[in-house]
Amino acid sequence: MDAPLALYRRYRPDTFVDVIGQAHVTGPLSAALENNRVSHAYLFSGPRGCGKTTSARILARALNCETGPSPTPCGTCESCVELARGGPGSVDVIEIDAASHGGVDDARELRERAFFAPMKARYKVYIIDEAHMVTTQGFNALLKLVEEPPAHLRFIFATTEPDKVIGTIRSRTHHYPFRLVPPKVLGDYLLDLCALEGVTIEPTVVPLIVRAGAGSVRDSLSVLDQLIGGSGPEGVSYSLATALLGYTPDSLIDQTIDALAADDGGTLFAVIDKVIDTGQDPRRFAEDLLHRLRDLVVISTVPPGAIQGLLELSGDQVERLSGQAARFGRPELTRAADIVSQGLTDMRGATAPRLLLELMCARILLPGIDSSAEGLGARVARLERRLSGVGEADHAAPARSPSRPLAPSPSPSQPLAAPPAAVDLVDASPAAETQPARQAAQSPAALESNSSEAPPAPVEVAGLSLVDVRQLWPGVLDRVKKLRRYTWILLSQNAHVKDVADRVITIGLVNSGARDNFLSRGGDEILRQALIDELGVDWRVEAIIDIPDSNAPSRTAREHAGPTAPAPAVAPADERRVDVEAAKEAIRPTRNGASKPAATHQDDVSEVRDDDEIVDDAALSSHDLLARELGAQIIDDIRHDSA
Repeated sequence: MDAPLALYRRYRPDTFVDVIGQAHVTGPLSAALENNRVSHAYLFSGPRGCGKTTSARILARALNCETGPSPTPCGTCESCVELARGGPGSVDVIEIDAASHGGVDDARELRERAFFAPMKARYKVYIIDEAHMVTTQGFNALLKLVEEPPAHLRFIFATTEPDKVIGTIRSRTHHYPFRLVPPKVLGDYLLDLCALEGVTIEPTVVPLIVRAGAGSVRDSLSVLDQLIGGSGPEGVSYSLATALLGYTPDSLIDQTIDALAADDGGTLFAVIDKVIDTGQDPRRFAEDLLHRLRDLVVISTVPPGAIQGLLELSGDQVERLSGQAARFGRPELTRAADIVSQGLTDMRGATAPRLLLELMCARILLPGIDSSAEGLGARVARLERRLSGVGEADHAAPARSPSRPLAPSPSPSQPLAAPPAAVDLVDASPAAETQPARQAAQSPAALESNSSEAPPAPVEVAGLSLVDVRQLWPGVLDRVKKLRRYTWILLSQNAHVKDVADRVITIGLVNSGARDNFLSRGGDEILRQALIDELGVDWRVEAIIDIPDSNAPSRTAREHAGPTAPAPAVAPADERRVDVEAAKEAIRPTRNGASKPAATHQDDVSEVRDDDEIVDDAALSSHDLLARELGAQIIDDIRHDSA
């Protein structure tokens, strides 16, 4: 039993009406045939598999039809039967492959035979395929014949690279550029062929075939023929198509998108590891990820009513992708697409594509390292999503009951609590500075009066309330630390957010010395820039003196205890004086040159007290500062006499 012909041969069009996606070519050609204004030479150019050679055969069939020339051949005459689909061919229609017959000798032989009249048909038609492969000498040998051919002679050149056809030949032909077939048209055509073949195919497979064919009808039919040949009784399934064509399954792409939206690096790198373990190409995975990001950008940009014509997706897929797009900001999607696109370019010829894929995904997860406008936009979009979640959580939280019992204070007979361990103020939660922690340090009478009053609602300023700013304060301090470390130490030890109103953020500092140092050294501008980088707001910074209550615990102790912990008792003045003297005794050996283990940064921060004096060292030189603090001595340069 003979195997059937390939699909692209069995369903090759016989008329211009059957040619799909090339109406801009078939229309003018049909009109020229109808009006009997056919040129002696044509140049058909375009991508492979889009219908150039097929249209040339249809044109030759229409020219030699006994009822023609006509755009609709009769299909019954001898010429039409010979040139029909599966026919033996006509002796007067000669197809030449210029890839193997493009030399000057072949051109001379063609020129000698061209002057003979046709055997049976009206015209002798030469179809020269891959015309760009003809050498310059071969074109020059044909030039006179193409310019002034006999009345019975017609030339049709077909090429994928019209620029390589010399200008003297192009100027003597009618040039018709063919285009790639649109995905929608090609998809409907494939479904019709499957219906004619009696093959069951899942709707989600058609976009994969169209994508693999890249707009080429012949390539798409070859892919479809391969899938039909490898399918079982159930027809062409999605799993079979992804396995044979090498595409990444939607499940892996969905996991990747969910990991990017949740900022989950562990899941993301686990997906990459699974891609490599299953033997898939990292480049194809990156290409599929870029295709998905493009769909998400379209969904997030285009109104829902206009999406159907832009995406080759089913209704369920559009709904699923709409949920994924809602978890991203538009700047995040465009930035991720740019990174993946650049990563695909870098993967060309790379010896370690997995490494580049992992680095590409890491860059998407870390917009903070990107100083470009796209990175800033991604950070702002991510911050807006977080703030919207914070606002929803604040509105959903139940109101605090005024009759809530207070934590019992330690009795006088109980020993004082041990001093808190060192705390890194950068990582400490700013929620420790909120009203509950301050209420815990007040007297019972004051707490009873405060509990009877409802807490005031936070004032919204540019989408950020005072509570939101305090919750995001650690990130602001991190930005300040990168800009200037001295300002970060000053803010983390001696300052807190007092108020936010009318695009002004008020910072409360513990004493006048801290405030003067903060303002004189440009701390307000540093904090303003940190707010712009972290929160995306340009606020004016005001510094005031906000002296804490004498009965309240120190800032470090408050942050260590948390909002619900009882306030530790304040040491008497005598014990304070003893602590200060002990600290001085510990410093003296270092001034005398004795060795002492280096203290960590956390130890330094935890030992700072609210009543420590802030010394202005701006007027001291480096020599004076070393001499005062470390007991250093300045020595003269040591001169060595030359030997």
